[in-house]
Amino acid sequence: MDRRSFNRRLLAGGAAAAAGATSLSLAAAPDTASATSATSAAADIPKTAPAGGAVRHLKLYAEKLADGQMGYGLEKGKATIPGPMIELIEGDTLHIEFENTMDVPASLHVHGVDYDIASDGTKLSRSHVEPGGTRTYTWRTHTPGKRKDGTWRPGSAGYWHYHDHVVGTDHGTGGIRKGLYGPVVVRRKGDILPDKQFTIVFNDMTINNKPAHQGPDFQATVGDRVEIVMITHGEYYHTFHMHGHRWADNRTGLLTGPDDPSRVIDNKITGPADSFGFQIIAGEHVGAGAWMYHCHVQSHSDMGMAGLFLVAKPDGTIPGHEPHHPAAEAEGAAGEHVH
Repeated sequence: MDRRSFNRRLLAGGAAAAAGATSLSLAAAPDTASATSATSAAADIPKTAPAGGAVRHLKLYAEKLADGQMGYGLEKGKATIPGPMIELIEGDTLHIEFENTMDVPASLHVHGVDYDIASDGTKLSRSHVEPGGTRTYTWRTHTPGKRKDGTWRPGSAGYWHYHDHVVGTDHGTGGIRKGLYGPVVVRRKGDILPDKQFTIVFNDMTINNKPAHQGPDFQATVGDRVEIVMITHGEYYHTFHMHGHRWADNRTGLLTGPDDPSRVIDNKITGPADSFGFQIIAGEHVGAGAWMYHCHVQSHSDMGMAGLFLVAKPDGTIPGHEPHHPAAEAEGAAGEHVH
């Protein structure tokens, strides 16, 4: 479902949203008459996030995959790596009923949002889930504002992530290595919404836990507003580089005006548990093509930490592109986060 339809789901990923999963409507759907009379110029105005404050509920499962890896999913039997995208607006509260279908303890630990110790997702606080068990984790978000002492309190908006904190060790080293991780986006009222989203995770020497030289490819059409959520896990520092596209090194990746002091970059150093995101217009000033993304640590890219951002012309063609691994390319297309 395209974001321009005005209706976007709270969750998306390689698996479809579970039946009955909470839906997050970021703008009211226009009636037929209004939609018919809308001008093409108005249709090009980016949609923005509304005010938060909703209380939402969802079900999330942890399960073992056929290849020995592990994943989170919105339905049993449909876990993915990375796990489903979870999106909130500052002020929202989310209750997650988490079920561990595996034969080892597991948990759900989140970065960047507010939670009580009972939702920490660690053995230390006894907030993990035994095999076959369930637990409700509650995440809260807040808007920025001043504290009583006059200092400024930051809001929750940002590009964050969640992961296991139990499998293998008390820090979830085994669970993360096997794929128990996923993205979280918290928006601020008025933030511009993308047409498509993609999650890229550098996990040790893999991308989204794919074998070397089989990094996932992601597809868009020239002019699409694309959001990249980038997360790093494991033992190594990496640099994320994207060919042909640049972004602002700030909370959203977008400049606020011609005098915005944010540095414009196309390469960013990222270490274990770092996460950031940005928006770009696919093919802006460079056109369609198979644009590479990769770790710019030379030995890492040589060992296969690379993939393609496939930007197609409106007719669907990608100039000069010959799929280097069709299966992975098809999977990358299926795993995009589109609402």
